[in-house]
Amino acid sequence: MSIISIVLILALCIPIVAVVVDSPIGRALGRRLEREPTPGTRRDAVIADLTRRLELLEGDLDILQHSVNELREENQFLQRLLDEGPRRQPLPPGDR
Repeated sequence: MSIISIVLILALCIPIVAVVVDSPIGRALGRRLEREPTPGTRRDAVIADLTRRLELLEGDLDILQHSVNELREENQFLQRLLDEGPRRQPLPPGDR
């Protein structure tokens, strides 16, 4: 094929593509591409959202575990203070 025939074919393809895109079939294809995603892509979006939420929950769980450990240590410290602290003298009967 010569270069002239290739250029001629390309020149004829441009109006054909323009007619197809402007036709009702081309418009229907465009609407289909613009509307909601297919169930497969929707499922992927749901999975991505669930994965993101799971990661957030795991982070919150780590924070809560750290807080519980701190509270446990504080509780043990306070319990030791109460158990090992100096014994107080009972209050006299008139001061109660």
